[in-house]
Amino acid sequence: MQDHPTQVPLWRQLQGAASLLMAVRDGQSMTAALDDVDAALRPGVQALGFHVLRWLGRAEALRQQLAKRPPPPEADALLCVALALIWTEDDAPYTPHTLVDQAVEAAKHSEATRHQASFVNGCLRRFLRERDALVALTEKSPQAVWNHPQWWIDRVRKDHPAHWQAILQANNTQAPLILRVNERKTTQAQYLQALDAINIEASPVGRQGVILAAARPVAALPGFAEGQFSVQDAAAQMAAPLLLEGLTAASADKARLRILDACAAPGGKTAHLLELADCDVTALDIDARRCERIGQNLQRLGLQAGITVADAGRPEDWWDGRPYDGILLDAPCTASGIVRRHPDVRWLRRPTDIAQLAGIQAHLLNTLWPLLKPGGRLLYCTCSVFRAEGDNQIQTFVAHHTDALLRPSPGHLLPQSGVQATVFPDNLLREHDGFYYAILEKSSR
Repeated sequence: MQDHPTQVPLWRQLQGAASLLMAVRDGQSMTAALDDVDAALRPGVQALGFHVLRWLGRAEALRQQLAKRPPPPEADALLCVALALIWTEDDAPYTPHTLVDQAVEAAKHSEATRHQASFVNGCLRRFLRERDALVALTEKSPQAVWNHPQWWIDRVRKDHPAHWQAILQANNTQAPLILRVNERKTTQAQYLQALDAINIEASPVGRQGVILAAARPVAALPGFAEGQFSVQDAAAQMAAPLLLEGLTAASADKARLRILDACAAPGGKTAHLLELADCDVTALDIDARRCERIGQNLQRLGLQAGITVADAGRPEDWWDGRPYDGILLDAPCTASGIVRRHPDVRWLRRPTDIAQLAGIQAHLLNTLWPLLKPGGRLLYCTCSVFRAEGDNQIQTFVAHHTDALLRPSPGHLLPQSGVQATVFPDNLLREHDGFYYAILEKSSR
């Protein structure tokens, strides 16, 4: 651990991280809140913000030990930021005394916290004196130990009794940068060689994936402008092959497949479908701005799809009446499987969100199913570990649709880092986010 030289004073970055925390506490995503941060500050503030949100449960428990009554929101946010950064020396980005000094400077430099500077100083210096005792006291709090809201811990424990601890631990790790190689431009082996030639350490994952040992600016990697790769987690890279394998095997007449990618933005799965097969893909999304991103991403990759701005739940507004061979439904969900990449999700979600989103998922399944031709396949997926958005959703659907056959499917993929085996031991998936996959085939009887 060492102090990092920086052109921007650390106290300014701490102020920015505190503003992110306040935004998240007010219900705003960290991604949106970052847009309001000065561009010069943004990289440092983002790094600190990610760290803080991973350890927020512990920081809040420590703040409760240090001050029974919470200070004003601005001071509380700054204090929790500092505590999240210094509570353990194992991965603290700066030395404890530097952080304390700069946190006090941050308080002094803001009108909203100036009168709380001595309070912040006193709390943090007491923490440094009594660190071991105070941390030990917070071990009694599950929210401090697991850094998730209590309801989230309870839900994961109920849904995955044998794996709940591993899921929560994985959520608190930093996800690596994973690329998907565009097989129309290069191969996994060739791209790994290109990285090795410029001393970038990387390894294969899955069939088209590449994991970088250390994150780097994506646009500076070889082949980015030429469309040789996209950024996509290894679990998400399974979608296109899962849908296409069943469809290409069933397509005896070799006609071009007609595929709908519902809820397609920002287009990663659309692109993967087009990279792997000669097919006609309709990329559908309700958000016009995100549809623009689909077009931009496809253009860089040298691919084409029909992009439609519309509500997937209202086919009468956009469907031409011709059934699809395949439908990829990446349904809106809690995003509980991608907490490693979006640590604010756990603090933004509410218990009631699960049932609300499950209702949307059920509506989309019921609405899109009639658009599938007999013998066709629908791949249902969510980036969630909650069974209400996965197994339970699909079992209910199959029970109410006698023409829906559940084919062998991955089911719930739990977030993991390392070399654990998965449902596909042959494709080296040792590193991925949490996902759910179900392959539904429409009976041709």
